[in-house]
Amino acid sequence: MEKNPSLDQKGNSETQVEDEKIQDKTPENLENAPEPENVKTETSREEAEDESEKLSKELTDAKDKYLRLFSEFENFRRRTARERLDLIQTSTEGLMVELLPVLDDFGRAAASIENGSDKKSVAEGIQLIENKFKRALEQKGLKAMQVKQGDDFNPELHEAVSQIPAPKKKLVGKIIETVEDGYFLGEKVIRFAKVVIGG
Repeated sequence: MEKNPSLDQKGNSETQVEDEKIQDKTPENLENAPEPENVKTETSREEAEDESEKLSKELTDAKDKYLRLFSEFENFRRRTARERLDLIQTSTEGLMVELLPVLDDFGRAAASIENGSDKKSVAEGIQLIENKFKRALEQKGLKAMQVKQGDDFNPELHEAVSQIPAPKKKLVGKIIETVEDGYFLGEKVIRFAKVVIGG
């Protein structure tokens, strides 16, 4: 009996398909086989949960670090505000200590005036007190402006309180008289000299 070639090819192809199915089930191919969908989903869910926990921990750490920094800054701000307030309150302490002896001298001078001391000794005592007072202020950086008649008017140092006709032509626009002395504290003008200028 002759074999039908089409059946023979059909049988061979069926055998080939079966052989391929058997080969697919070998241990080597099972390892490389694609994972079922439910296993993939479970793995990706676990990875997402791990990532979520990691991000949550990083966020908690960042919040904690922020709160600590904010707390440190608030403490620093309060401390510097307190120190500034203390400095302002005690900044004049040195000046007050220097002026207390002058105040005592004024008290003694007033008592000597009440007791009827002679005018000459009272005047000398007041002159001594004034000198002591000036020295105390100079030690703290106070300097009197040196303003004399004929100086140019400088609006950064002087304040014109009035203008009168100049007694001499060379005094026009110049300082004629000082009404109130001006003072520097260090290099800063703390009081302008009040002057009369010639017109």
